[in-house]
Amino acid sequence: MVLFNKWLKYSYADQKTQTGRVRNIILWVILCLAIYLLFTNFFFPVKALENNSMQPDFNHGDRFIFYSFGIHRLLPDVPPFNKQHMHRGNVVLVNKQIDNNKNIFLNVLNRIARFWTAGRMGIPGREEQLFIKRVIGLPGDTISMSNYVLRVQSADNPYTFTEFELSDSPYNINIPQVPALWDSSIPFSGNMEKIVLGDNQCFVVSDDRSNSNDSRTWGPIPKNYIIGKALLRYWPLNKIKLL
Repeated sequence: MVLFNKWLKYSYADQKTQTGRVRNIILWVILCLAIYLLFTNFFFPVKALENNSMQPDFNHGDRFIFYSFGIHRLLPDVPPFNKQHMHRGNVVLVNKQIDNNKNIFLNVLNRIARFWTAGRMGIPGREEQLFIKRVIGLPGDTISMSNYVLRVQSADNPYTFTEFELSDSPYNINIPQVPALWDSSIPFSGNMEKIVLGDNQCFVVSDDRSNSNDSRTWGPIPKNYIIGKALLRYWPLNKIKLL
């Protein structure tokens, strides 16, 4: 009986069955990876907040699912993609390297590398510059800032409103304490003279208004740098929230 079991274990049919199982597992892994890459590249990017620039509402390590504006650009007339628009107050994903990383094949390879290394490594020269920010100004807006609160005059309205009055949803900002004689001409002084956004420009900032890089230092960014808007904070689990 023991000899029969050993013979069965090493029989050609048994080996073929085992090979088929391994092949199926590999195919399933490849399929799952392909689905993940498809969704995270073209439909719903995922991103972790790597600093405290969006405090007090969001913290380092929070993870988000974004709706990709790439779908809207590819299928502008197909519901529900034709209804996805960006509004003031939206939390968005900014890709400052989008003009330099247009090779889809290399982008996919970079995504694969980052997937298998848990985001720690990618293809050299394909470093991502992804930032989570909040949209304050849209094309044509006039933007100014006083005591770290931004004020917006839209192109079709003669009145100026605070950023909170024009936002789709409420949010909080972190206003730092600065010395009374702080130089008002530097980006993080809390004040900014009026600027008018161009036809293809947006103004994005951090909720933490201290020395966090955003449009106060970058200047207005091209609209196509904003690749998606946040749909859901899914981590930590006790703070799951639709955005």
